[in-house]
Amino acid sequence: MHGLNPHQAEAVAHVGGPLLVIAGAGSGKTRVITRKIAHLIRAHGVPARNIVALTFTNKAAREMKARVGTLLKGQNARGLRVSTFHTFGLNLLRREVEAAGLRPGFSLFDPEDAATVLKEHLREHDLADAVTPAAALARISRWKNALIDPARAAGTAEDDFDAMLADLYGRYEQSLAAYNACDFDDLIARPVRLLRDDRELRERWQNRIRHLLVDEYQDTNGAQYELVRLLVGPRGAFTVVGDDDQSIYAWRGARPDNLARLRDHYPTLRVVMLEQNYRSSGRILKLANGLIGHNPHLFDKRLWCDLGPGEPARVLVCRDEAHEAERVAAEIQHMHLTKDRPYGSIAILYRSNHQARPFEQALRALSVPYFLSGGTSFFARAEVKDVMAYLRLLANPADDAAFLRVVNVPRREIGPTTLQRLAAFAAEGDEPLAAVCADPRLAAQMPARQAQRLMALAGSLAEHRAQSERAAHPIAAVRALLEHIDYAGWCRDNAPSRAAAERRMDNVTDLLNWLERLHREAAAEGPPPGLPELVAKLTLLDVLERQDEAEGGERVHLMTLHAAKGLEFPHVYLVGMEEELLPHRGSLDAADAGPSDSDTGAAGGAGVEEERRLCYVGITRAQQSLTFTRARRRRRYGETVTCAPSRFLSELPSAELHQPDSTKRTDAEARAHGSAQLAALKGLLADR
Repeated sequence: MHGLNPHQAEAVAHVGGPLLVIAGAGSGKTRVITRKIAHLIRAHGVPARNIVALTFTNKAAREMKARVGTLLKGQNARGLRVSTFHTFGLNLLRREVEAAGLRPGFSLFDPEDAATVLKEHLREHDLADAVTPAAALARISRWKNALIDPARAAGTAEDDFDAMLADLYGRYEQSLAAYNACDFDDLIARPVRLLRDDRELRERWQNRIRHLLVDEYQDTNGAQYELVRLLVGPRGAFTVVGDDDQSIYAWRGARPDNLARLRDHYPTLRVVMLEQNYRSSGRILKLANGLIGHNPHLFDKRLWCDLGPGEPARVLVCRDEAHEAERVAAEIQHMHLTKDRPYGSIAILYRSNHQARPFEQALRALSVPYFLSGGTSFFARAEVKDVMAYLRLLANPADDAAFLRVVNVPRREIGPTTLQRLAAFAAEGDEPLAAVCADPRLAAQMPARQAQRLMALAGSLAEHRAQSERAAHPIAAVRALLEHIDYAGWCRDNAPSRAAAERRMDNVTDLLNWLERLHREAAAEGPPPGLPELVAKLTLLDVLERQDEAEGGERVHLMTLHAAKGLEFPHVYLVGMEEELLPHRGSLDAADAGPSDSDTGAAGGAGVEEERRLCYVGITRAQQSLTFTRARRRRRYGETVTCAPSRFLSELPSAELHQPDSTKRTDAEARAHGSAQLAALKGLLADR
């Protein structure tokens, strides 16, 4: 209990029943969870293997496990399970694979794999011209998160369009079964069905878990809520930590009312409030409290701190988005040069990804290093994933997930019906999909044309695999395979423009050059590696790149408000404080929750209350200084429009704000100020 405040200590000490911890931003919730795990093991003798902690990101899970290890400093933590919900579900399915109706080695489809399956079904469906694969997958995802199967979806369809979507959902599920595959939503929905329908299995898991801890509970959806209930059983030995004021994922199915529902199911639930903030200055917290006070609350709380008042937040008014970016970039460079502020201590937060571009340009112009969080990883690009799948198949012909990715890349007219027959035929002999494509008996399972195409694919893979095993430089075989299937032609035919096709092939070239460099480096130190070893190294590079993205380093951080959740920075610029940006235009028409523009990944229509919570999250990321910016004009859809200030600015306590632009400068004064600042910067740079 050392170093805990009274409310934190109360949450750690309570082990006699269900506990809900309402943890305000920066109130030390991770400290409470990790200390409680250590307390359960040390003070109450609960074996670590009987404790499970669930969160929503791998980074949070790693941090928790590391902190517990530091607290225990020994072997007491062996067997402790700290993971994301989805990793926990995956491990449960692997342990209960037969009961789940799966076969060992089942594949996990990421959203792109799942959309590919739906794309093939849509080619033969009445919805082909009415819905995109991504939109259909989003609807299916919402059904799964609400634990609605295809039959129920069809039975509750309100119109013909819904009925056709439910039919598509059913066909999609049949394909997953045929491929022995799950999608991400299945990692929650399938365990829920298992635990709900199999009493013996449910009791076995409930006996295995003596205490369950859940972080960010306000982000749970309906299926995750049921998973927690089924795992803890009537005993209710759990600790869940959440904050309804930070619920910003309605578009992903999150239900902040899950916090309130707990009391209905567990009448003895104890609630502990954490309101002392250890992150931000007093003025920043007054702004946060003032803003979120305009929302209704499940649990009333007010953040406070003993860190001192700090400096007032500023509101900068700019001419347009280019001026906004240039002004912020110049300030950041000035802070770094004159006040020795590390670039890594500064974040620029915005509502939508498209807002990042002018800031990137302005920072590059001043040679300010930056890191764009949420940008597309090199290894996440479609063309890189295609070539990686071919590499994996050459290295391991039993990789069914890789086979399913490239069986129609380039298009071979292998539809879902053919693939289901292929999967059934492979299951009979317990063989990989790629292997049975070469089986002469395949012709009896499907039309001759499709069988011939699959046999041709199998023959090509076998030929180039043998070439890679014989050659001194196995990458030559990969290049030959891509030339044989005319992958460059496929890119040209499917890219929106010639320039886009060239960029995709440049990425493919970069990948293959990278492989050749890895081969040379490894061969210089020992025996030349084969293709399987090179693929393993490349996969590790993918992991390392993702870790680098997560860390950012000593660079200015650019990210959406959604991506900033859970992070903190000494200095924050919250930009684009305008109506239709924050709050987002989609929230203003009260449409159904769902993605409102493709570049945000975030919701329109989740409502102004959720947009206010999103702004609150942005404010509470700041530790020492906070600056809001807005533009008077902005280009939208090819035309310049006048922008109204965000309503959230007027909801902030004006006494805590400094508004240097409220007294309008003349153009001459603005130019003189800019010239003076530029001269000062040049002087500093010359001195260095």
